[in-house]
Amino acid sequence: MAGPLQGVRIVEIAGIGPGPFCGMMLADHGAEVIRVERPGGTKAGPATEGSRDPLMRSRKTIVVDMKKPEGIEVVRELCRTADGLIEGFRPGVMERLGLGPDVLLADNPKLVYGRMTGWGQTGPYAHAAGHDINYIALTGALHAYGRAGEKPTPPINMVGDFGGGGMMLAFGMVSAILAARGGGKGQVIDCAMTDGASVLMSMIWGFRAMGIWRDERGVNLLDTGAHFYDTYECADGGYVSIGSIEPQFYAELRRLAGLTDDKDFDAQMDQRAWGPLKDKLTALFKSKTRDEWCALMEHTDVCFAPVLSMAEAPDHPHNAERGTFGMVGKALQPMPAPRYSGTVTDRPFLTPPAGSDGEALLASIGYDTAKIAALRDAGAVG
Repeated sequence: MAGPLQGVRIVEIAGIGPGPFCGMMLADHGAEVIRVERPGGTKAGPATEGSRDPLMRSRKTIVVDMKKPEGIEVVRELCRTADGLIEGFRPGVMERLGLGPDVLLADNPKLVYGRMTGWGQTGPYAHAAGHDINYIALTGALHAYGRAGEKPTPPINMVGDFGGGGMMLAFGMVSAILAARGGGKGQVIDCAMTDGASVLMSMIWGFRAMGIWRDERGVNLLDTGAHFYDTYECADGGYVSIGSIEPQFYAELRRLAGLTDDKDFDAQMDQRAWGPLKDKLTALFKSKTRDEWCALMEHTDVCFAPVLSMAEAPDHPHNAERGTFGMVGKALQPMPAPRYSGTVTDRPFLTPPAGSDGEALLASIGYDTAKIAALRDAGAVG
């Protein structure tokens, strides 16, 4: 794979959700990511021809039975040649397999050992099961998502699994690999989604400290409390988004919406006026279709965009011109981001069926034909 991470080798112990997302991010940007799959696969096993899961793209795969000593030795040999490993088991599982950080860092002192969990490696919840909704609940983040008078609404699993989990681990892996290549040693990354989701809320914690954020839903500047930062239904049932926070953008909203002479809208930052002003905007936006509002407000400084469905988003002219989405095999997927001015990255590709790269990977770590055959006969490698 071409990209800024070309020459980086990552061993990914197969899992689901944020671990594979981290692997996708690293692979998208040029790293060689080797997914170690268990016999029979996981609930979200590696992509096959026709797979539609972007999280599994652009990998090499090998099937290893880590219940067998020979399989454990294969993983250790792969890690001896790697810059990093990522795993997403509960604390203690990798140690029980004989693949804990003490073992692998002794084999390869430069290895970066990335551990992806919801609760972290320590703390009272560390060994408990959980999902994104639970992790963001514990951090105070979930409490902030929702409208006034309504219960908390999970923002699907963007904040815990992917923003606070997989993306945070990818950042940590690159940071620690840079440190190791700069003369430092390998180390363990304890990436907890509770920690990551908390970091994503940093600005809101700052607002709270400044006294400009109330610990209630739907009453604040960015949580649908303000009339100038919300979504509105249109005459055809479509929706538009408005984010006219700054005075100049708010003035443009008023001008294009025909509200310049309505003095009620002068009280932009008076929270007592937000409810009545929102009622006025609700009625106004229902007077035109979404396309009519787009014709009026797109490409202006209102801070406006139509609320598109997943079916609509790839065909919008802006996304189409930038190539934000593209085909990988027969599946439409988001393309890698961010982009670089001087580094070319390869287009993502479908990962072949599990184990397709096994023989080549074993050869790359010094196994000859006879030894590979013996591993297959023993059932250690699929």
